[in-house]
Amino acid sequence: MPSSMTPAESIKSAAAELGFDDCRIAAASRASHADAFESWIDDGCHGDMGWMERTPHRRCDPREVLPGCRSVVTLALNYYPGPNPDTGWRIARYSWNDDYHDLIEKKLKQLDAAMSELGGTQRYYVDTGPVLERDFATDAGLGWNGKSTVQIHRHLGTWFFLAELLTTLDLPPDQPFGDHCGKCTRCIDACPTDAITAPHRVDARRCISYLTIEHKGPIPEEFRAAIGDRLYGCDECLEVCPWNRFARLSREASFHAREEVFALKARDFLSLNDEEFRTLFRKSPIKRIKRPRFLRNVCVVLGNTGTEDDLPALRQAATDADPLIAEHAEWALRRLSERGV
Repeated sequence: MPSSMTPAESIKSAAAELGFDDCRIAAASRASHADAFESWIDDGCHGDMGWMERTPHRRCDPREVLPGCRSVVTLALNYYPGPNPDTGWRIARYSWNDDYHDLIEKKLKQLDAAMSELGGTQRYYVDTGPVLERDFATDAGLGWNGKSTVQIHRHLGTWFFLAELLTTLDLPPDQPFGDHCGKCTRCIDACPTDAITAPHRVDARRCISYLTIEHKGPIPEEFRAAIGDRLYGCDECLEVCPWNRFARLSREASFHAREEVFALKARDFLSLNDEEFRTLFRKSPIKRIKRPRFLRNVCVVLGNTGTEDDLPALRQAATDADPLIAEHAEWALRRLSERGV
């Protein structure tokens, strides 16, 4: 790093060279929404995500995670891949191609090495560690936390990943940008399942992203129709944000649509065995939910959007050895029958 730069300037320069779209610094402290987070956990709004309730004191204060932590370096990486392809089904944009964890962790490792040369000790995460990262991103001026709890950036809109390095370096903090949602409630109004129960509060048990990704069991029937054509995740509250007028396509080709996936019809996924599923979604975040949960989602989508052409695939899925797939296929067949298909 150039000796003419301050440590903070050097870190930001290195982050830009690694391809990050923004880099800002917050002071290490107890997270500003720690009390709200603990109340959210106490109310059970995290659903099955038991890992979120473990050691909450560590999650609420980075100094509990890294002894001697003085600063939090927060980073943004644009992943916007463009409009949805015309496939008849949707998956959340962040999952259109390779797993972002792999790409970003490589960059964080390099930034960690550069910061070590400045005398710092670091721990780095990309939504993989016990850090209330949006609080520190907001403190640093890396956007602000929207009413949907999604972080919003004035130049990137909602389409970016957050990452951070906890460090023992004592770096001057940047100034917050402030909350610029104003009276807008588009995200709240657009949520298909009313999961945003109040500004800045989401009940995961109602959220389509949670239900189609994190939830391991049957999807409650009360939410299946609202899932619509969403196979994996939900971008609804992101898509409607007016700050996305500033969004631009990501420079990372590995975030753009994977052709062999988007060439398929929803019913085609039902014919995948375990090996074929792992091959199709190699290096993809979708791979981690495994075949049964993904095909569970496919059955729900076909129940909502299917036609007569989808009936043979659903009838076959209803005989699947995995009861999770079979039950949702049977539901889809009943729903199509009710729709007159």
